[in-house]
Amino acid sequence: MVNPVQACAEKIIQNVEKVIIGKREAIETTVIALLCQGHVLIEDVPGVGKTMLARALARSIGCTFSRIQFTPDLLPSDITGVHIFNQKTHQFEFRPGPIFAQIVLADEINRATPKTQSALLEAMEERQVTVDGVTRSLGQPFLVLATQNPIEYEGTFPLPEAQLDRFLLRIQLGYPSLQDEMAILTAQQFEHPIVHLAQVVTLEELRMAQEAIKQTHVEPSIREYVVMLVEATRRHPDVYLGASPRGSLALFRTAQARAAMAGRDYVIPDDIKALAPVTLTHRLILNPTARTRHADAHHVVYELLHSLPLPGARTRVTVA
Repeated sequence: MVNPVQACAEKIIQNVEKVIIGKREAIETTVIALLCQGHVLIEDVPGVGKTMLARALARSIGCTFSRIQFTPDLLPSDITGVHIFNQKTHQFEFRPGPIFAQIVLADEINRATPKTQSALLEAMEERQVTVDGVTRSLGQPFLVLATQNPIEYEGTFPLPEAQLDRFLLRIQLGYPSLQDEMAILTAQQFEHPIVHLAQVVTLEELRMAQEAIKQTHVEPSIREYVVMLVEATRRHPDVYLGASPRGSLALFRTAQARAAMAGRDYVIPDDIKALAPVTLTHRLILNPTARTRHADAHHVVYELLHSLPLPGARTRVTVA
């Protein structure tokens, strides 16, 4: 019997795959973030489908969608909204900005100044926006999909650690395979598949799935494994600043979602191992010595995954 979470997730994934061809793993990871009500940072080169992924996801669940093109001259009010004086009523009226959508694509987020980037902090964490002392709640669901180019750094402003920590996951799409790229050419010969993409899940079904994943059982030994893994990032010799407790919560919750999407009502160690790279690497800051050796946060996480004993594993004792 297919559980509600599995059914909901599979319908979304299959629908998005009509637009994003050959990237099922990235789509699944994005759906995990949606179920966990977290935000996603997509770090990849231009033209691989980052914008289309966000649009296809919004259409699949029937949500409002907005795209913010981040540039150096973008102001915080361009994101949150502004009060405008109405000549007829002689009163100030609030004009909401693009952040007041359910799926928000923050395109090339690292091209905006730190002041503008910080305008997203309150929205991402508290699901609300404060303008001129008035706080307004954002709609539900609310998901920020931010993109940045990992190659071109000229004219960019690196995301501060506080903002990186608010992204539940960081993923990459990568280039398609030869067969997938051929399929893309065929699919878009006459028009883009996004034109005919329909809603496949209601917001009520999505809310039920979001609540259902919280019931996924996590054994104490697996909880301990999560905490040990995150704590180990703080003691690694190549790491200047390790993952925060928010990283532990991210790994814990996403593992619950992955288990439920697989049809299980319990988390297994493989769920933790699969999600540790996308939930922890962007939260690590390597020390200068490690950077001179071209060390990578992914290598640190993979090294820890291989060195830490799995929950339930027995230590082999050699008898003389």
